[in-house]
Amino acid sequence: MTLTAQSIYSAPEMKFSAFPSRRSVVHSTGGIVACTQPLAAAAGQRILRDGGNAADAAVAVAAALNMTEPSSTGIGGDMFCLFYNAQTKKVHALNGSGRAAKNISLELIRKELNLAAGEAGSIPMTSVHAVTTPGAAAGWVDTVEKFGSGKLTLEQILMPAIELGEKGFPVSEFAATFWEESEEAIRKASPNFREILKDDLKANDGVRPPNSGEIFKNPTLAHTFRSLAKDGRKGFYEGPIAEEIVKVVQDLGGHLTLEDLKHHSEQGSQEVDAISLKFNPGVVADVNKDAVEVWEHPPNGQGIVALMALGILEELSRTGKIPRFTTEQHNSVPYLHAVIECLRIAFADARWWVTDPDVEKVPAQELISQAYLAERAKLFNPEKASGTLDHGSPAHNHCDTVYFAVTDKDGNGISFINSNYGGFGTCIIPKGCGFTLQNRGANFSLSEGHPNVLAPLKRPYHTIIPAMVTDPSDNSLHTVYGVMGGFMQPQGHVQVLLNMLAFHHTPQTALDAPRFCIGAGMPGAGGKPLDHTVYLEDGISDAVAEELKTLGHNVIVLKDFKRGMFGRGQVIRRHSDDGQLVYSAGSDMRGDGGAYPA
Repeated sequence: MTLTAQSIYSAPEMKFSAFPSRRSVVHSTGGIVACTQPLAAAAGQRILRDGGNAADAAVAVAAALNMTEPSSTGIGGDMFCLFYNAQTKKVHALNGSGRAAKNISLELIRKELNLAAGEAGSIPMTSVHAVTTPGAAAGWVDTVEKFGSGKLTLEQILMPAIELGEKGFPVSEFAATFWEESEEAIRKASPNFREILKDDLKANDGVRPPNSGEIFKNPTLAHTFRSLAKDGRKGFYEGPIAEEIVKVVQDLGGHLTLEDLKHHSEQGSQEVDAISLKFNPGVVADVNKDAVEVWEHPPNGQGIVALMALGILEELSRTGKIPRFTTEQHNSVPYLHAVIECLRIAFADARWWVTDPDVEKVPAQELISQAYLAERAKLFNPEKASGTLDHGSPAHNHCDTVYFAVTDKDGNGISFINSNYGGFGTCIIPKGCGFTLQNRGANFSLSEGHPNVLAPLKRPYHTIIPAMVTDPSDNSLHTVYGVMGGFMQPQGHVQVLLNMLAFHHTPQTALDAPRFCIGAGMPGAGGKPLDHTVYLEDGISDAVAEELKTLGHNVIVLKDFKRGMFGRGQVIRRHSDDGQLVYSAGSDMRGDGGAYPA
C-alpha cells in the first residue's frame, strides 16, 4: 500500500485537535521568530542568519505566511507593525492599511446594496464593496526601508516565500482546515478560484483544497512577489498586477481604479506615533512588580481598546471597586467580571471613536487619559453585568489575522500583524496573481454622521493590532506580543498581559490559559443588536460559568474547533543574565506554529 498525505490525515472524526499538546518556553540569545507556521518561521530564521535584522525577518515571515496560511493573511490585505529600535530605545509605528476608492460615496454604496432610507445596514464580508486598496505590499517595502538592516535586498528577503510557492510546501493542519471551510466561498467569489486550490482530476472542476501534509504550489503568487522584489511598490500598484486587481474588482461591480492604487503607492505607508499607557500590575494583583509601559498602534487600529481596558481596570482597583487579585483568583468570577466589563466599556468608545485620523478627529490621547478613564470606570457595577453601553465623550459631556513577533541578536524587536480580515477576505482573486483581496471595507459604518462612515479615500476601523511592552525606567524592551483574531485581539492583549504580569505566568502558560471573548467582538454587524454573549473557553470551570450567569452575563462555553474564536498569540519576553541578552518565547497551541530560536 502506498501511503499518501490524504490517507494519513483524512480521518473525518478528528477534524480538529482539542489542543492537548504541551509546549515549553523557548529561550535564545540570538533572536526568536514566533508565528503560527513553521515554514514561515524558517523563512525568518534564514534572514536572521543571513545578516538581516528583526524587521527584515518579519517581512520574510509575512510573505511566507501568505504562501502557507493564505486563509489568514496576504499581500491582498493590510498590515500594521511596532518596531523597537535597540539603539535609540524608541518604539516606532507603521500604518500599512489601505483606503476606500476615490470614486465612491455613501449614497452610491447604499443604493448598490439596496438599503432603504433609515436602514443602518453594512457592507457584506463577501461583497466587492468590502475591497479596499491592499496596503500590505507597500507596508512590506516600507518596513524594510524604514527599519531594516540595509544589508539585504527585498529580493533576498522575499526569496524564501518565492521558493515555497515555486517548489511547493506541505500544508499544515490548521491551514488545511481553514482552506476546506472556505472552498465554497472561494469558488463563488471570482472566476480565478483555481489559483489557490489544488489540482485533482477526481475533484469537482478538477480542483479542491489541499489536505494536511500534501504539497501545494502557488507559482502565480511567487510571480507577484518577484514583481514586488524587482520594482518595489510600483511592481504591485502599477503595471500588470494593478491592472488585474482593478479588472476583477470592476468586473464584479466595484469602484477601485488604477488611480487609487497609484495614489497608495505614492503615499506609501504612514509612520505614526505609537500610543502607550503606563500600567502597574501590582494595582490589580497581589504582586510586587514595577510599572510597565504598554504600547499599541493608534487608530484606525483598535489597540486603544486594550489600553483603555487596562486603565479602567487600574482605576477600579485604585478606588477599591475590585480587589487585588491573588494568583488563586485567576479566571475567578470577580476577576473575569471585572475584565469583561472593562472591555465592554472600552469597546463602546471604540465603536464610535476608532476611524481614520486623517479624515476625522480621533482624540486618542484624551481617551487614554486618567481623568477620562476614571469617568468611564464609574459605569462598572461589581454585582451586575452592563447592558448596551453608549460611547463616552473625551470632553466629559456626560458621565470589537496573522500575528507574529521577531527579535534579533542586537536587541531589536518587531510586533507585526498582517490580515485579509475575514479568512480569505472576499476570496476574490486577481487573475494570475495568486492572492485574495481583503474585505476590510466591511468595517465601515453606513450611517451618516458616524465618524467611521464610509467616505472616499478613507481607511476603516481596523481590528489588527500589534503590541509591545517596555520598561519605563530605562526604555528597554520588555515584551513583544500580540493575539490575532478580529475583535478578539484587544481582549487577548489584556488577558495574556495580565496572565504574565499579574499572575506569574511564563510566556507559554500565559498563552495556554483558557480565555474569554465578549460578543465574539462583533459590534452589531449588519445593523443587528450588539452580541452581549460571553464566550468562555473550555477549561474555565462550569461553576465559574454558572456564577457569571447569576451576574447577568449570557454565557456560552466553547470546545474543540470552536475554540478558534479565542485567537492565536505569540509572546517574546526579554531579560539579561550574566551580561547577555536572553529572549524567552511562547507560541499559541491554538495554531500550527511555534517559537523558533535564531
